[in-house]
This record gives sequence, structure tokens and C-alpha cells, in this order.
Amino acid sequence: MKYLEQVLGIDVQYENIHLEKIPNYISARYDYKRVSLNRMNAVFLYPKTELEQVITLKKHLDTVKNIANCPVVIVLKHLTSRQKEYLIREKIAFIVDGKQIYLPFMATYLQERCDAQKITKDVILPSAQLLLLHFIYKGAKEMYTSQAAKDLSLTPMSISRASRQLENMGILKVQKNGVQKKLLCEESPKELFNKSQGFLLNPVKKTVYVQKKLIEPYLLKSGYSALSEYSFLNTPNVDYFASDQISKWNNCMSNNLLDSKTQVAIELWRYNPKKLSKTNIVDELSLALSLREVADERVEETVEEMLNNLWREIDGNRN
Repeated sequence: MKYLEQVLGIDVQYENIHLEKIPNYISARYDYKRVSLNRMNAVFLYPKTELEQVITLKKHLDTVKNIANCPVVIVLKHLTSRQKEYLIREKIAFIVDGKQIYLPFMATYLQERCDAQKITKDVILPSAQLLLLHFIYKGAKEMYTSQAAKDLSLTPMSISRASRQLENMGILKVQKNGVQKKLLCEESPKELFNKSQGFLLNPVKKTVYVQKKLIEPYLLKSGYSALSEYSFLNTPNVDYFASDQISKWNNCMSNNLLDSKTQVAIELWRYNPKKLSKTNIVDELSLALSLREVADERVEETVEEMLNNLWREIDGNRN
């Protein structure tokens, strides 16, 4: 890489060596090269698609690092200031050709500029996240906010605040059509979801445990219970359910699992999970967000397969 040689004056040599035991989910997402930086071995990873959520990215890099037994550097074409902050916080080495170099294992950090991104310091509103996911499920096509409010049973004020925040974050465009407002975007549903990952929150705020006999039949399956419904993953030992209100169990719930045979898990959600689901299971996108911090390759691969099935279904409905 001439950028490294010119700026840092170090010798960069690429080695045509194949890394054995690289998992398929890694090779499907990245190209890689063995490299010598002033005789220090490293691996350069080149993402084939959009940059993964930082938690997932860190797991991928740790996997390659353990296999190659040397530092791993993510090589990017562009990087936003928000992404840069996340990578530096997690001490993830990266290079943006012609712009930035961050190699903590060599005590090197050089920055020329970041790509601009319009962001807000505000945490995304539950109603804004709900609106965005609904918009994606509808194919990421033009949608009037009045129709979205009706679909999600939100007040005009709530839908207005939600749409305005999504616009300020640079996620969606809002266009006036007379007295009506409609939501627009240029990305496909999958691209929009991936683009928004840095803003979207885990819908689960808290998990408690209650007696099975106290569970109401209207609760939706969530967590590993939901994932097993969407895939061939084994049913968990403890059933998971979602609710946006858990106060009814205040006098009988525990913060820790005491008995897997008699208790179930209740997840307190930031929004009503029923607004995005048409079955007795929480929706796929919310489920994926709730499980994205789970450090389990099997779960990660299962979630990816579930989402791929969802994208095919949504794209089929768009045509």
C-alpha cells in the first residue's frame, strides 16, 4: 500500500499465503491478505459490503486474529466520523486509503479527514425506530406519514417527531405533498437496514424471570424462542417472551433465573412488539437487533440466514 509507505515510511510487503480454517461467514464478508509491515506480520481485511456493526466486526476480527496469530487491520474506502469513534474506542486497527491510519499495535494514528455524515446526538426515539422498521417491511417505498401513523397506531405528533428525527439523522427523506408528508429513500430494504445499524437500539431494555403459570397467552415469543421458530435452531431450555409493560409482574419477578423448569424470561421492550408482528413471534428485524450482541457464531449465522430469507420475501413483495 503506497499510502502507508509514503506517509509512514514503512516497508509494506504482501504475502500470497492462504489462511486455513477461515469460517465461511468470514470469507463471505471479507477479502483478506497477509502483509508484512516492517517485518511485522498482519492481516488486512477488506469488507465486501457495508461495514458491520462494531460489536459484530470486533468478533470477526478476533476470529481472524486467533487463526492468523497476528494483528488484523480493516481496510476501508470511506469512514464516517461516527464509525471512526466506535473503531478507536474498541481499539480496532483500520486504514482508509489516502485519509486515515490507525494502527494501535504500532502506536500509530494519523488522520487527514473523515467523510461527512449528518448525525444527531439524540438517541433514536422508540417511535422513530418503530417507524423505520415498518418502512423497511413495506419495501422501503414511498409512504405517507398519515398512513404510517394509522398502521402503527401512533398519534400525529408522535409520527411527526419520529419522521423528523429520521430525516435529521440522514436515514430517510421527508417530502411535502400539499398538506401531506411522505417518507422516501434511495436504498433497498437491506441497504437501508444496514445503513441504519449505528443508530438502531436493542429493543430489549431489561429481562426478568417469572413463573410459567403467570404468562399471558397474548405475549409474543422473543429471543432464542423466536429464533428457533424462524430457523432450525434448537428450542431453548427457557422460553422467552416480549412485552412493553412488565409492571404486572413486579411482585413476583426475579432479575436472575432461579429455576429453568418453572420460570420463563420476559423481555421489556422499548416499543410494543405487536405493532410489527402479524404472528405470535416478534418480527425478524427487531429480533436481529436484540441478538446482535450475542457472542455466538451459531446464533450469528442463524440470524443472518433469517434476514436473508426476509430480504427475499420483502423484495418479492416489492416486484
